[in-house]
Amino acid sequence: MNTLVPLEYYSLFYFNLLLAIVLWTFIQSNLVKLVDKGNLRFKNVLGLFLVVFTIVYIGTRPISGFYFVDMRTYANYFERYAAGEQVSTDKDIYFEYFMKWCSSIMSVYDFFFLCAVLYITPMYIFCKKMLREYWFYGLLILFLSLTFWSSGVNGMRNGIATSLVLLALAYRENKILMAGIFIIATAFHKSTILILAAYLFTLYFTNTKTLIKFWFFCIILSLLFGAFWQTLFAGFGFGEDERLNEYLVAEIEDAAIELKLGFRWDFLLYSASAVFAGWYYIVKQKYQDVLYHQMFNMYLITNAFWILVIRANYSNRFAYLSWFIMGIIILYPMIKVKMFDKQHVLIGRVLIIYFSFSYLMNVILS
Repeated sequence: MNTLVPLEYYSLFYFNLLLAIVLWTFIQSNLVKLVDKGNLRFKNVLGLFLVVFTIVYIGTRPISGFYFVDMRTYANYFERYAAGEQVSTDKDIYFEYFMKWCSSIMSVYDFFFLCAVLYITPMYIFCKKMLREYWFYGLLILFLSLTFWSSGVNGMRNGIATSLVLLALAYRENKILMAGIFIIATAFHKSTILILAAYLFTLYFTNTKTLIKFWFFCIILSLLFGAFWQTLFAGFGFGEDERLNEYLVAEIEDAAIELKLGFRWDFLLYSASAVFAGWYYIVKQKYQDVLYHQMFNMYLITNAFWILVIRANYSNRFAYLSWFIMGIIILYPMIKVKMFDKQHVLIGRVLIIYFSFSYLMNVILS
């Protein structure tokens, strides 16, 4: 159990560590070329340090329901399962059986460490397979995402499930393995069914321009009929899970939570940055990459769903179904092909700008 950093500074320490890495990466991007072998060797070492440190730092955090919210709930369930209680809930029941199995062979601290491994490792594998020697940049932008930290220490099931989606995409050439990983992801968190549906849809519908128009149209629909969509999707089965029903339509009395409700223009602009990036690469630059096209189309569909229910309680949890891949959408083509002069400098700037919103929301305004 990590006690070196006081709990009240636990998140702040990690965000400032990321800030230091981003600033150093930006400085270095102005000094050396992206393809420089020395740069790649250094980034490989720095990337491995970041992976190991993040797993240990998240995985050994002290148990707290105040600073990590849902962590205490997970710990309580784990301890009851360890004492012999049987799984009785139908909420993400396979994750509950996974927790029950873990409670029979390990401590609660080992369980949280294992969850950190399951959260971080798929991201690392995805970036290594897709970006090869430039994997550090892809992994870093995933870590810089707005909801990366909260999905590792609070919404753990959702975080692990979406990381497994990345792992499935990394092994897309092996259809059986990919399907198996997708099934495990949906077993860990039902919400990833939406991501799976988007993936299957984009196998057959590949018109990115039409999906961009659909994304913009969903903004209008949400502005005009916001409450209607929340009720509609709850009636389609999302509300069969009591927790999801609470996210969509239940009344909330907590004043702190009420501040999160309403049409989130800040989150919409944040999401739009990836839409602009994908449009620029695919439509303006004519960038050709089957995986990237599909990931961008998946992003448009899942983010459009969030826009329709943007007023829902905890709408950021629905947004995460698209945000988990947002950094890759923004940076992937700049790592894969040369598009601009001083491209390494531009990558450094993108990392700073992208992290600025995360730092603003998680540190300055938190």
